[in-house]
Amino acid sequence: MTRRPAVLLTLLLPLLVCAQTEINPKRGVAQIDPNKFAVIINGAGGEEEYAKQFEQWTKDLSTALTQKYGFDPNKLHILTEKPADSKSLRSTAEEVKRTFSLLKTELHQDNVLFVFLIGHGSFDGREPKFNLVGPDLPASEYDSLLSSLPTRRVVVINMSSASGEFAKSLSAKGRIVITATRNGQETNATHFPGFFIDALNATDADTDQDGHVSVLEAFVYANRLTAEFYTRAGRLATEHALLEDNGDGVGHERVEAGEGLLARATYLDSLSVEQAAENVAVAKLLHERTRLEGEIEQLIARKANLPEAEYEANLEKLFIELAKVNRSIKQAGT
Repeated sequence: MTRRPAVLLTLLLPLLVCAQTEINPKRGVAQIDPNKFAVIINGAGGEEEYAKQFEQWTKDLSTALTQKYGFDPNKLHILTEKPADSKSLRSTAEEVKRTFSLLKTELHQDNVLFVFLIGHGSFDGREPKFNLVGPDLPASEYDSLLSSLPTRRVVVINMSSASGEFAKSLSAKGRIVITATRNGQETNATHFPGFFIDALNATDADTDQDGHVSVLEAFVYANRLTAEFYTRAGRLATEHALLEDNGDGVGHERVEAGEGLLARATYLDSLSVEQAAENVAVAKLLHERTRLEGEIEQLIARKANLPEAEYEANLEKLFIELAKVNRSIKQAGT
């Protein structure tokens, strides 16, 4: 009886265990992209529970944008219900207008502006609004503010309740609009913001494996997580996110009717070709490791039905392949 697989596993174990800690594509802190600007408006929370949640989402979103996606902190404008420092402004209608007036002087034609709305919304049957501290601004006012900017490359992600009507009001050529609900009647507090942030931080959001995370990929990923949340909870979904990016004013829950082309070509990150290629390579290695681990598990389960020599030879081969893959993953993460 040979003990080669056991000896081999003992020799390879340090490498296998060590490599398991290096499981993410190599990013680190992203290099700042001077062409990207962002505005995060954290509206009136109302109840303390919501206020705390909106504040946490705002912090998490800000961290993801600046640490992972190359947004310059100096070009990130944050308006919140209770500013924690001098860098943040209070989310009032006056400060929103003042922020967009400032953007008119900062932005150039080729810049990209991302606008994120976190909070509650409302719709009275005529005009959708996003709840601010004090008087609210209707969607038509946001459209005017956006239209006055030098750039037409604008991504608006309204993650509030009753936000679906914004897809109609903000629709314009070159503009991407995402809403957490499909109409103004879905008025319950939304879970979409948390899942959208999860999409930004996920290692598998890059579904086409080109090394970049597009606005479309983040939308699809967050939409899937939101639907799964209601399914697991056994609850009727009270929010259905929409994407509108072809200028027809009609949002869709999935890529159809000409939607998604602009969102597919608009990236949240600013990775170079080389950096994107590295992410693709590591993603493929991670996929290969998962495959090998599955084959090892299946082989062990079939041990009793295989000749011992065949079992040990196959196990040794798989362990050697797994060690090579883990070594490559470890090298890519250094």
